[in-house]
Amino acid sequence: MSSTEGSEQRIPVAADDIFVHPKWRSYCVACGNDIALLKLRSSAVLNNYVQTGQLPPAGTVLPNGYPCYLSGWGRLSTGGPLPDKLQDALMPVVDHEQCTQPDWWGSLSIRTTMICAGGAEQAGCNGDSGGPLNCQAEDGHWEVHGIASFVSSLGCDTPKKPTVFTRVSAFEDWIAEVDTGCWDGGVLGCGDGGTPREWGTGVPGGWGAGAMLGCWDVGMLGRW
Repeated sequence: MSSTEGSEQRIPVAADDIFVHPKWRSYCVACGNDIALLKLRSSAVLNNYVQTGQLPPAGTVLPNGYPCYLSGWGRLSTGGPLPDKLQDALMPVVDHEQCTQPDWWGSLSIRTTMICAGGAEQAGCNGDSGGPLNCQAEDGHWEVHGIASFVSSLGCDTPKKPTVFTRVSAFEDWIAEVDTGCWDGGVLGCGDGGTPREWGTGVPGGWGAGAMLGCWDVGMLGRW
């Protein structure tokens, strides 16, 4: 899909409809919690190019080598050009035990709420931040297991430094809590993270039955 071919959809998001995880710290990406929810002002039009993402069962941890795919608009190589078409890449999972080896990322950089995937041959790069890591379940449907978070400062394709993702299945309680309107997100200027917010269901993209799949995009604010 090209950014200008006509099938893309641009849906605005208001500043007060951005819910950043309360424990996210921009100065400490390795601390984790690299996730936010965006409430669209109107529902996306579903078609052959645009579909809702399905979340995996809470707590799911994929085994080593499980095939997943990253899609995004990041650079094609370290310091390289940006693409004019949406890219995707096969990114097999690297399990926590392997990824935390001292000569890999190490245990101080990788938490159990993260997923490592890919390698020197296939990796995310600057501009892919927030992109989904989609993995196919046994029954054939696709699930959003990861959110692209960071790569090595040594380069996108550094050996033994696979791309690191937020593990979505570790945050489903928080996602559900925000989706029900029980929590204001703790965004600066919007509250302290404990004040209920009420939303009407009679407006496009409002809360209601099935609103999570119709209205929310699970991702992170672009930083790469």
